[in-house]
Amino acid sequence: MSEKPGRYNRSAGGLLGSMIVLVALVIAFVLFRGTFRDTPTYQAPNLDYAKVVSEAKAGGIELVAPRTLPEGWRTSSVTFTPGDRWTWAMAFLTAEGKFAGLYEEDEDVASLLDTLVDKDPQAGDPISVTGSVAPTWDSWSDAGGDHAFTAEVGSGEAKRTVVVYGSAPVEDLRRLVDSLQRG
Repeated sequence: MSEKPGRYNRSAGGLLGSMIVLVALVIAFVLFRGTFRDTPTYQAPNLDYAKVVSEAKAGGIELVAPRTLPEGWRTSSVTFTPGDRWTWAMAFLTAEGKFAGLYEEDEDVASLLDTLVDKDPQAGDPISVTGSVAPTWDSWSDAGGDHAFTAEVGSGEAKRTVVVYGSAPVEDLRRLVDSLQRG
């Protein structure tokens, strides 16, 4: 009896041919599946920060918050951490989808800038603001294009640092600073 080879050609060319067919089938499946699938779009939530502000005020804490948001802005995050050293943070998306944030804590400016903006932000000219929670705000920027405004509100034991920061244009951050009040 002589040995007979298998039913198919077992060569490198046969292996390569079968791999090409397999890859072509996988690509065809992915394209077919993608054609009939709807990709959902993400819509950031628009949270009601005024409710948190009023509840904190009922508990004896006046948070810094905007009177109203500019047209098209959305509040995407609201965080209040109660305690002896409470913190207050809000995140916004501008009408163009850029980030703007507000943060309040009884921490020094340098520490908050280090955490929220950059390890070494560059100081800019201070700005004067009428009708906001502080008459003068310091301005900051980093090499990556982020900007921030900082001010201290209150006095003595009630002194707190407020930071308005983000990748939004300076004009948008300035509008946010202009609208701030203690609630």
